[in-house]
Amino acid sequence: MTPRLTTLPNGLRIVTEAMPGLASAAVGVWVDAGARHEDAAENGIAHFLEHMAFKGTTRRTALAIAEEIEDVGGHINAYTSREMTAYYARVLAADVPLALDLLSDIVLHSTFDPREIEVERGVILQEIGQSLDTPDDIIFDWLQEVSYPDQPIGRSILGVAERVGAFGRDHLRGFVARHYCPSRLILSAAGAVDHDAIVAQAAEAFGALAPAPAPAMAPARFTPGERREVKRLEQAHFALALEAPGYRDADVHTAQVFATALGGGMSSRLFQKLREERGLCYTIFAQGAAYADTGTLTIYAGTGAEEIGQLVHLTVDELRRAADDMSEAEVARARAQMKAGMLMGLESPSARAERLARLLSIWDRVPGVAEQVAEVEAVTMQAVRDHAGQIAGRGQAALALYGPVQRAPGLASLSARLAA
Repeated sequence: MTPRLTTLPNGLRIVTEAMPGLASAAVGVWVDAGARHEDAAENGIAHFLEHMAFKGTTRRTALAIAEEIEDVGGHINAYTSREMTAYYARVLAADVPLALDLLSDIVLHSTFDPREIEVERGVILQEIGQSLDTPDDIIFDWLQEVSYPDQPIGRSILGVAERVGAFGRDHLRGFVARHYCPSRLILSAAGAVDHDAIVAQAAEAFGALAPAPAPAMAPARFTPGERREVKRLEQAHFALALEAPGYRDADVHTAQVFATALGGGMSSRLFQKLREERGLCYTIFAQGAAYADTGTLTIYAGTGAEEIGQLVHLTVDELRRAADDMSEAEVARARAQMKAGMLMGLESPSARAERLARLLSIWDRVPGVAEQVAEVEAVTMQAVRDHAGQIAGRGQAALALYGPVQRAPGLASLSARLAA
């Protein structure tokens, strides 16, 4: 199974990977434009566009879009991230042309009917309200905001109600005109697919799209900060972020292995030390996020008002201690988790199509699976210890606290404890 790549004359890239033995396929359009590409007045517009994609085109009503894909037993969906927006479908092999026709139609020919805009505005405002009522959702938005203050990468993907309430058809069309240029579109497909047939159909659908320069993206600047919101809740929510490598950094795999060993599963040291041995929390985990020019190691836990101080201090102590005593067994286990997750994911055509698009967006090529596995397997215990020492030694962190958090230590004391 070798990926095939074709670039149209206007710059749009088409990447496919046939998976013998499958009766279905995943196909999607990935756009290198997300929440990070919005200016302050546009915050939330990339996500709004994602919603409007299914609300009607010049050829189809919203109902027709839903009926055509479901008439063949397929499904179609979309998501918005900080750096990408994706529109994708899963269908049987014979229906790949239909899926591609639907996707090109919603990406290129959405009408943004004012009546549908008003309907969907209400839906998105409800989504924002639901997020605000979910502590273990909203705390991550707050953490991102204090990590990257006054920057596009630090703003909420959903946007804020005031901005979302003001978007109209011209705003949506303007964002598409600036950012949905062919050099930032990737058509990716995996499963029971025919590369040449997809290229021919894509050339017909997208070939007339005029090339255009992509707007520059503002560089990210991680900045220590704290947000603490005291509220009567059952749990105290704690989230800590430290700057980590971006996805083009040579140390990105080391950072990911470290995050997994620190808090990526039931065997991780945070889970074992704070939940299993001390019973301080029900949920605790660490995860790494990588962007084009920055990344974060994020630690989250929910605990009681009486336990929050001890939990926060012990979490920081474990992070710092990893620089001295992270074991070979812990690192080997983390490498195995990452390798298994990567390889198991490749059994899904949807995951494989997304992998193709993401890697092509990052590297302008698709590294082989063996190459990626080798990079993970090359991460050593000493490299993980050195990485832990570097991020702790800087003593720079961002902190978000929500709930009965009066007894939680502040950022200054945590930073001092990290660097001690």
